[in-house]
Amino acid sequence: MTLNLDALSRAANEARGLAMDAVHACSSGHLGLPLGCAEIGAALFGSALNYNPDEPRWLNRDRFVLSAGHGSMFLYAWLHLAGYPMVTLEQVKNFRAFGSHTPGHPESFETEGVECTTGPLGQGVANAVGMAMSQKMAAARYNTDDYRIFDNHIFCLAGDGCLQEGVSSEASSFAGHNKLDNLVLIYDSNDVTLDAMAIASQSEDAAKRYEAYGFDVQTVPGNDLVAIFEAIERAKNAVGKPQLIIAKTLIGKGIPEVAGTAKAHGEGGAKFVDAARKGLGLPENEHFFVSEETRAYFQAHKNKLVEKYEEWSGTFQMWESAHPVRAKELADALGNILPLDLIDHIPAFPADTKIATRKAGSDVLQPLAAAIPTFISGSADLHGSTLNYINSDKDFTPENQSGRNIRFGIREHAMASMLNGFAYDGIFRPSGATFLVFADYARPAIRIAALSRLPVIYIFTHDSIGVGEDGPTHQPVETVAGLRVIPQLDVIRPADPEETAGAFVAAIERTTGPTLLALTRQVVPMLNEIPVETRRNGVRLGGYIAIHETGELKTILIGCGSELQHAVAAAKELGAGVRVVSMPCLERFESQSPAYKESVLPSSCRRRVAIEAGVPDPWYRYVGIDGKVIGIPRFGISAPGNKVMDFFGINAKSVVEAAQSLA
Repeated sequence: MTLNLDALSRAANEARGLAMDAVHACSSGHLGLPLGCAEIGAALFGSALNYNPDEPRWLNRDRFVLSAGHGSMFLYAWLHLAGYPMVTLEQVKNFRAFGSHTPGHPESFETEGVECTTGPLGQGVANAVGMAMSQKMAAARYNTDDYRIFDNHIFCLAGDGCLQEGVSSEASSFAGHNKLDNLVLIYDSNDVTLDAMAIASQSEDAAKRYEAYGFDVQTVPGNDLVAIFEAIERAKNAVGKPQLIIAKTLIGKGIPEVAGTAKAHGEGGAKFVDAARKGLGLPENEHFFVSEETRAYFQAHKNKLVEKYEEWSGTFQMWESAHPVRAKELADALGNILPLDLIDHIPAFPADTKIATRKAGSDVLQPLAAAIPTFISGSADLHGSTLNYINSDKDFTPENQSGRNIRFGIREHAMASMLNGFAYDGIFRPSGATFLVFADYARPAIRIAALSRLPVIYIFTHDSIGVGEDGPTHQPVETVAGLRVIPQLDVIRPADPEETAGAFVAAIERTTGPTLLALTRQVVPMLNEIPVETRRNGVRLGGYIAIHETGELKTILIGCGSELQHAVAAAKELGAGVRVVSMPCLERFESQSPAYKESVLPSSCRRRVAIEAGVPDPWYRYVGIDGKVIGIPRFGISAPGNKVMDFFGINAKSVVEAAQSLA
């Protein structure tokens, strides 16, 4: 392909001008990457990428992830030039302004054309790996001998900060091991970090590191349009390995006063933009300038891209006609269409069942995976403990890219970030597992999933001091409470196998945000005092009346997870005026109507006791100043789980005593 060097060089400088003007206008933002990587943007959006601005969710588009999200004006400038309708010139002018579609860091839910919410460095790399894996899985499942509907690439632009963060190393190692040759990672190697020149904090050989991971590596001058374009084309044609392009760029290129220094990273060069604009050949008196020549070039380029899209659309329609079963499966996945009777796919557990909720989760997962063929399940090297393996399927491997079980290795942060990549891609329903105490390794990605309203499911087991002998390092006394404070994250601790069935269905049915299932290692009894239907459906409400009082209501006992059994047992001893409330998910309960919440926890009854084997703080919302919470305000101890529970008073006896002590 012949590049129009004059047009793309002009566009690169005008993209620089947009970035300078936007950052200068709001006195906030990062100029270094948008200026230093302008030629990379021109090569990608002006030639190499396949996309359609009018159909930003086109299935077979190339994805572009800006892992170095602080350089957001890079992305907004190129989305604007490329013709994405949402990123108008007015939106560029409103960079970082209240209510704009051009926020300080890219947000997938805010701006069409933004594939991932990025900013926390390194996560975008792992998101891109997840997307690449998702697209490989889609190609293996839906491409046929007669029609090829998935053959795209995932591009990710990352900087030194992204590659220094451990999550990118975890994800890159995974990508190399799994030979994700549809992944192209572009490393903006400008020898500068925020505080200082990069040599102050790194001296490794990135090329050798990535070759060791299993990548093909090219090193090119990143401000040379021809060199960067040719490197991208070589990467797109490679087979068998993911690709790394080390682009040696000049940070802040175009502002001589700061270019190549740490001062160029942020807005330090903004005060020099008037002189810089002149040096770039931009009009002195017209800010946010885009020439008619550049507009014409990108309109013509868009027309070519639309032709490719329409050709693909014709192929896709023929594929749909030839393969209606696969087409319906794909359409259902994209539309989040689930079987209406999903809960009925799960057989009732025998009344005498005594298993851990992690084992119940395994039993529940199998029929649900059969009912939802695009549900996938991975684990951070713990399938044998978290028990979330889909038994009817096989592993995802380079040789079997349709496998629904993913072995993420001991990489919790990358696992959670890759699950986000799957969710951004929107075809497969991702779930991943580890021990609950390791949620803190995954927390940054969980937070972004919640912020971006991604329907990721976390199956986290070994949820309390019931872990026992492994001791306080593995006993997550504070973890559930810490997760509950993340907005838009549902945390569900089911009490027995039937509540576990309801929890899994509730998680799958929720498509507006992530859900975390906290499951036990230890055996729990079936709570047969509560009807099966009540347990299964009650989880969806977050909290429900498990045991009704048989006389005048005097006391309310509240519990969740493995501790609900103690509230049920205590109620039998305390007598007729006691109600037991199961509260498996505080977030779901809080979303119910005031009338429903009042019906479960009437304000007239202030004698309340809550019990959970964790820090007590979340429960004071429900027991008030007159009630009591039985919890664990310290770290645990190493001993058999039942002895640890009794040592901390997590039993029915403590509930009875607390209730009797209330005035």
